Amino acid sequence: MSARSTTFAVDTRGRGLIEVTHQVQDAVAASGVSEGLCNVFVHHTSASLTINENADPDVQRDLDAFLSRLVPDGDALFVHTMEGPDDMPAHVRAALTQTSLSIPVTGGRCALGTWQGVFLWEHRHRSHRRQVTVTVIG
Repeated sequence: MSARSTTFAVDTRGRGLIEVTHQVQDAVAASGVSEGLCNVFVHHTSASLTINENADPDVQRDLDAFLSRLVPDGDALFVHTMEGPDDMPAHVRAALTQTSLSIPVTGGRCALGTWQGVFLWEHRHRSHRRQVTVTVIG
């Protein structure tokens, strides 16, 4: 059994989902593992990861709209606002979603479904450079 990790950066344009499936698949291919497990991890507390539909961009817009309704910016409940009204809501959104994904590797690729993509979900309004680590074990 072997393990290989690689880290890549994702430049966000503010709140929303950015597909990173190709970067993850490239990391899996470079690992040389044909059968195993891929772990994808985002190194931040105000961004997260999700696997979701990558065919219709309305899905990403609707997901973001739903989470914005569930955890609104500027909610008076939140005390932590050091970086603005989207600061604590971004942390809550990351806690409600995922900072790590596990995906089976089959035939040297992530075994994603036909319409599945891997997305980094930026929860802050301003742009950030996010770090994502892909570890492949097999």
